[in-house]
Amino acid sequence: MSASTAPAADAEPIVPKNIRWVLLGVLLAMLLSMLDGLIVGTAMPTVVADIGGIDHMSWVVTAYTLTTTCSTPVWGKLGDLFNRKYMFLGSLVVFMIGSVLSGQATSMGELIGFRALQGIGAGGLAAGAFALIGALLPPRERGKYQGMVAIVQAVGSIGGPLVGGFITVHLGWRWAFYVNVPVGLVCLVWCGLLLKVPTTHRGKVVIDWLGITLMTAMISTVVMAATWGGSTYAWGSWQILALAAAAVVLLLAFVASQKRAGEPLLPLRIFSGHRNFPIAAVLLTVAGAATFGGSLYLPLYQQTVQGASASNSGLLLLPMMAGTVVASMVAGKVMSKTGKYKIFPVAGAASLAVGMGLLSTMDTSTSRFTTSAYMVLVGVGTGFTIQMANTIAQNSVQLRDIGAASAATSLFRTLGGSLGVAVFGSLLTRALQGNGAAPAEGGHANTHAVSQAAKGAYTHSVAHGTQQIFLVGAVCAVAALVAAVFIEEVPLRGKSTTDQPTGKQPSRAGS
Repeated sequence: MSASTAPAADAEPIVPKNIRWVLLGVLLAMLLSMLDGLIVGTAMPTVVADIGGIDHMSWVVTAYTLTTTCSTPVWGKLGDLFNRKYMFLGSLVVFMIGSVLSGQATSMGELIGFRALQGIGAGGLAAGAFALIGALLPPRERGKYQGMVAIVQAVGSIGGPLVGGFITVHLGWRWAFYVNVPVGLVCLVWCGLLLKVPTTHRGKVVIDWLGITLMTAMISTVVMAATWGGSTYAWGSWQILALAAAAVVLLLAFVASQKRAGEPLLPLRIFSGHRNFPIAAVLLTVAGAATFGGSLYLPLYQQTVQGASASNSGLLLLPMMAGTVVASMVAGKVMSKTGKYKIFPVAGAASLAVGMGLLSTMDTSTSRFTTSAYMVLVGVGTGFTIQMANTIAQNSVQLRDIGAASAATSLFRTLGGSLGVAVFGSLLTRALQGNGAAPAEGGHANTHAVSQAAKGAYTHSVAHGTQQIFLVGAVCAVAALVAAVFIEEVPLRGKSTTDQPTGKQPSRAGS
């Protein structure tokens, strides 16, 4: 398919009159998976105090992230093969079962295993939500509802730590998991009654078991390398290099398997059909790395260097989230009205680069107001880039591949965030060690003076480390800007088959 040709036209669904109510149920389920990670992170100190296992605490997060990432493309493909609604509801059930079992865990080993099960369900919620939005709304109409998605994501980012702190203090850490059940049941009934999606009638269904195995193994090696690199093992150690080599071999084997599979897990046609899809994938990966780093390390800087309260850690990100929501709503409305969209990822990546660059100039004397102003630029960049990249990617594929395409975009965004957090964590650790910010030992005559000196060294080390983190984030944003420049503004699919892009249609060969 040539770069100037729009994707093949599929029959687009008629947007239901109650679409906002339908989307609200879908987005509420997606909010559950977003809140869970942040709520659990807030509750972990209490969990360790109750059941022990501090040496394996990081695996509570890693197990969830790993299974979420690995299961996302599988759920997306199953939705394409069978029924997207039932796959989405099934993943919600798995997520709730994992939540109940996690709340009943009596050891760290049990909690890690049950969190892995919970992560499998979360992968289906992430892939299913965007696939359903793609199936319910043609790209030209999707911008009108883009603000709803942005608001849900902002609420998830800000509300997670606040809800987690409240639940842990007043109800106990187990309710950080149990709270998913009543909300999940509401989503289950809500979506079960209101959600109606078009189905594709297929003949004999063949599941790509080889592709699933290779993809899972490849993602596992990448996530483990990102998790262990710079912390458990040095980036140049044989363990990390071996994982990297294994990931490359598994990737090549996976690509080869997809060429031969009857129903490939990630059809290569979604990457080769139009150049906008791989460009959107690059955008999501590098922009995801930058924004994940900002969300994770900005509260650390504000608490450690600027003396902000840890109990309000979620509110610290409010300026960035406000910029994300406003920018996403503006971009969506303009896109739906005019059909133009290229300007937004270009302007968004530029805003993200400038915002991250300014954040990299912060030191121990930077005011909270100045930090908030820089955060707004980062938020605007995120709002213009992330949501628009999802729409561009979905507009680049046929409707029958919308699940696989949505899963792929979620996969790239998650992998970008995981790799970004891993690299940023290594930079911070190096800054702390390099500036001698280790805790002071007891037994000195002037203990107070030593502790004050240690505190000052730690504060300066955090400031120096976050400078490096945001500088690398700015470089990632520049890479996103370069990718955005090459986006081709092909017409967005409209409400019906009569509102499709005109012109030469691509060949279906290889599909």
